[in-house]
Amino acid sequence: MAKSAEALYLRSMPPLSILDLSPVTTGISGAQALHNSVDLGRFADRLGFRRYWMAEHHSMPNIASSAPDIMIGQIAAATKNMRVGSGGVMLPNHAPLAVAERYKVLEGLFPGRIDLGLGRAPGTDPVTSYALRRRQDDPNADDFLERFQELLAFEQGAFPEGHPFRNVRAMPQDVPLPPIFLLGSSGYSAQLAAHIGAGFSFAHHFSDLDPVGPMMTYREQFKPSPANDKPIAILAVHVVAADTDAEAERLASSVDLNFARRRQGHYQPIPSPEEAAAYSYTSTDRALIGRNRLRLVVGSKDNVMAHLEPLIAATKADELMITTMIYDHDARKHSYAIMAEAFGLTPAS
Repeated sequence: MAKSAEALYLRSMPPLSILDLSPVTTGISGAQALHNSVDLGRFADRLGFRRYWMAEHHSMPNIASSAPDIMIGQIAAATKNMRVGSGGVMLPNHAPLAVAERYKVLEGLFPGRIDLGLGRAPGTDPVTSYALRRRQDDPNADDFLERFQELLAFEQGAFPEGHPFRNVRAMPQDVPLPPIFLLGSSGYSAQLAAHIGAGFSFAHHFSDLDPVGPMMTYREQFKPSPANDKPIAILAVHVVAADTDAEAERLASSVDLNFARRRQGHYQPIPSPEEAAAYSYTSTDRALIGRNRLRLVVGSKDNVMAHLEPLIAATKADELMITTMIYDHDARKHSYAIMAEAFGLTPAS
């Protein structure tokens, strides 16, 4: 590609962000996984990534990110340029007032750098979900919309006269909530995000649904709001990049084995490529891996971009958010560095 054409191509790429789950592997502890996230955050900040979001999952041996608000504070304190946020707060697990106050505190500490991403799912199995919220309402009820409206009411002072929360204030009162994004893997969150004028992030990294439909629904139905005068549509994708296709495939073998085990109810730390190579796969395993490979992007820089470019064009994504859940931390950092180069990110000075 000629230099002028390459420059034009790079300018057409959307901003690039990271979704981190603090992966726990068979070679490290959960504590080390959390420290790795802080290290990766510093690295991403230097590379020029737009956002760094922490996920919320519970009772999963391969994921250490169970308290995103704590990790957001640690990573924001260790970085200077990126926005840092939740990808996301699983609202069914939390009282809305608690969410409002935690993220107001973060916004007060790091003004203009915090994002509040909200999800509908509990991020865990039904029993753990019950344990998380057993002193709240019925754990089997889908009360996301009610909780979301309550969160907004605390921020806007919108409880009516006579409501028991009328005089409750989310503190610090003089700090606004960070920008809100709704996360989803179906069309419901896209429609809700469009209706209230919030940002939207589609979880293509684990959803079987074609992302084009929800992304287009959000854009077409978007209503401007005081927070956003135009849609902000983020596409989250699982990417494993390396210097060669062969090396990327080797690294992705950890993803393959982890996915096959997980879909059969076996939750374990992420295995090494060597463990994956020695594993005896069944035909069911192979079928599960093949299905997941439809949404997993693996390869060298050129091959990864050959897959991502039409996906970005089809979804009209305003931003791409990548997650890389592999065994080796240095290889994970290198994968993000390859993507930063491919998207033409400007390193921080």
